[in-house]
Amino acid sequence: MAVQAAFALICVIAGFEFYRFYQWAVGRSETYVGRPAAVEGFLPISALLGLKRLVLTGKWDEIHPAGLTILLFAIATALLLRKAFCGWVCPVGFASNLLAGLGSALKLELRMPRWLNYPLLSLKYLLLAFFSYIILWRMDMGSIEAFLYSEYNTVADAKMLIFFLQPAALTIEVLAVLVLLSLFIRNFWCRYLCPYGALLGLGALISPLQVKRNAARCIQCGKCDKICPAAIRVSQNGTIRHPECIGCAECVEVCPKKDCLSLEAPKLAISPLYIFALAVVGLFVIFWVTAVFTGHWHTQVPPEIFRSLYPSAGAVVHP
Repeated sequence: MAVQAAFALICVIAGFEFYRFYQWAVGRSETYVGRPAAVEGFLPISALLGLKRLVLTGKWDEIHPAGLTILLFAIATALLLRKAFCGWVCPVGFASNLLAGLGSALKLELRMPRWLNYPLLSLKYLLLAFFSYIILWRMDMGSIEAFLYSEYNTVADAKMLIFFLQPAALTIEVLAVLVLLSLFIRNFWCRYLCPYGALLGLGALISPLQVKRNAARCIQCGKCDKICPAAIRVSQNGTIRHPECIGCAECVEVCPKKDCLSLEAPKLAISPLYIFALAVVGLFVIFWVTAVFTGHWHTQVPPEIFRSLYPSAGAVVHP
C-alpha cells in the first residue's frame, strides 16, 4: 500500500500544480507554474481515442500525450503483472482501500453473496463494451481526430478541475453514495463500476504472473479469502486466473503457512514480495523516461493557447 500511497501523493502534488497553472491561465495569478503532464492520467476517454489513432496511424497524441503514455503503461502492467495498476498505482484504488479500512474498523464491511456479486461484476464489463462500441466501432479516424483536436478536448483537464472545484448537487450526491457503499462493500467502485478495471482484467487473463496455492500445505484458515480486495475465494483454487485479481499479493502476505501461497510466473517465484513492487515502479519509470526523451510526455499545446481557452472552459460543450 506504500507504493500506491506514493503514487497518490504524486497525483495530489500534480493536481495542486495544475490548479496553480489554471489560476495563471485564467488571469487570477501572475505567477506562472508549468502545467504538470500527469493530470492527463485523469482523461481516460481522450487516452482511449489516442490509442486507437496510434494503432491505426502510428501517430502519438500531441494534445494529451502523457494520458496515452499512462494508458499504455496500465495495459502493459495488466499483460505482464496482472492488474498491478489497480493494486499498486491507481489513486482511486488507494482511496477505496482507505475507505475499506475505515469500514472494517467500524465493523461495517459486508461480504456480497455470490448470487449478487457476479451480476454486479458484469456492470463494468457492460460499460467497457459501451465505450468500446462507440470508440472502436462507431468512430472513424476523421471523427477521432476531430475530437482530439477540438477545443473541448484541449480544455478537458480544466473542465475536470472545474468539475471538482464546483461540483453540482448531483455530483456530490453520487460521490456520497459511492463513499457510503465503499464503507460497506470493499472497493465497490473498482470491483463493479470501473470500465478501466474491466479492460485491465481482460488483459490480465493472459498475464504469466499468478497467485498459486499449494493445497497440501493449506490449513483452510480462510485468511486469504477474507483479505482479498476482489473477494476471490483463494482457498478454493490452485491457481488464481481470475480477471479480478489485482496482483496486490495481500493473500500471500497474510498466509500463516510458509510456501502455501506464492506469486509466480513460469519458472520464476516472486520472493520477497518487494521485488514485485520494484517491478511495478520500474516499469512505470521506463514508460515515463522513454516518453520524456521521445517527446511523448509534455503537450505540444503552448501555454498561451491554454491561457486563451481556459477562461471559457466551463462553457465549452462536447463536439
